[in-house]
Amino acid sequence: MEEGFAAGRKWPLYAAGFTTAFGAHAVAANLAFDIEDLGSSLLYLGVLLALYDGAEVLLKPVFGTLADRIGARPVLLGGLIGFAATSAVFVLVGDAGWLWLVRLGQGAAASAFSPAASALVARMTPAATHGTAFGTYGFYKSLGYTLGPLLGGVLVWLGGLTLLFAVMTALAVAVAVWAACVVPAIRPLPRTRQTVVDLARRLSDRRFLRPTAALAFATAALSVGVGFLPVTGAAAGLGSIATGAAVSVLAVYAAVVQPRAGRALDAGRISAASGTALGLLLTGAGLACAMLPGLPGVLLAAVAIGAGTGLITPLAFASLAGSTPRERMGQTMGAAELGRELGDAGGPLLVAGVGAAATLTAGFGVLAALTVLAGAAITATSKADPTRTQSPPVTGEKE
Repeated sequence: MEEGFAAGRKWPLYAAGFTTAFGAHAVAANLAFDIEDLGSSLLYLGVLLALYDGAEVLLKPVFGTLADRIGARPVLLGGLIGFAATSAVFVLVGDAGWLWLVRLGQGAAASAFSPAASALVARMTPAATHGTAFGTYGFYKSLGYTLGPLLGGVLVWLGGLTLLFAVMTALAVAVAVWAACVVPAIRPLPRTRQTVVDLARRLSDRRFLRPTAALAFATAALSVGVGFLPVTGAAAGLGSIATGAAVSVLAVYAAVVQPRAGRALDAGRISAASGTALGLLLTGAGLACAMLPGLPGVLLAAVAIGAGTGLITPLAFASLAGSTPRERMGQTMGAAELGRELGDAGGPLLVAGVGAAATLTAGFGVLAALTVLAGAAITATSKADPTRTQSPPVTGEKE
């Protein structure tokens, strides 16, 4: 009974993961329908798409460190309230000219509550069940990525971007109230003084670099799959329904595999190192399948990329949580999220750059080769069964 209650206190954290993913993709997938009055500029659209992720790249490590200093719970609540407030600004003004400021504000707010939620998941969970916890967290975040474009499109069709931002406002407020009522106030742990050299040494340690690099490659592959598989499908004569279904297959596999991978880690059926390496090899194989012509190549790529990235994500986060001092959990999660954001931006840029110089098929091939090499490097440098600290969760301390 007590275990069920403790697990219930993590549900608002899973909802926070859904919120940031939904907020990112629901708006990004529907911006083009509401910018005609701003000239329908591709450059302007590109800036709007970059603002959310750009704010996260800059601010996630900052807010992660703040979570260690003052506690992750207030950073979580502050970020959710900030997300609701900036979303409400657009509802009130209803002017597309404010979109750039609103998206920047949403990205900054997500930079606060996303690493704080990850840090709380780690601190509220025994090390022996980190895999299950992060698998569940990743499932609901992937659900936000999957449902964002679909539900966002329905909301924009019914009431424009104003209705979409109104729903995001209500969602963030609901999750903030839920978290305030359920998530415990966990006291920041005492920290030894850390110099810049100490921080650089810890973030350059292989125990940090391996899972963070794996997360970056996984996110790069996901972004490339979502963005470019429809292009290859269209080039092969497939319609929008077929290519959209393929992207949905990718997202569903990524969501469904994560909890299963986490449970397999906790049960000892797979190690974080070997599972992460296997996920990278599978992801690389999926990118290579994208080089094949027609529907078979698109579907095989979607299945393999989705399954591979779904395997990587919970295992990499569990590895990070298990090798990080608990008093530095927020800082580590913020830095790891930065790696994901760089992969999110770098993967499509790499494939697009190679595609412009040669062909899109070559772009898939280059990213596939790099991903497979990363998997081989992890296999070569990791121990077969890395030790995880079996420390109890800290759930009842009051600040």
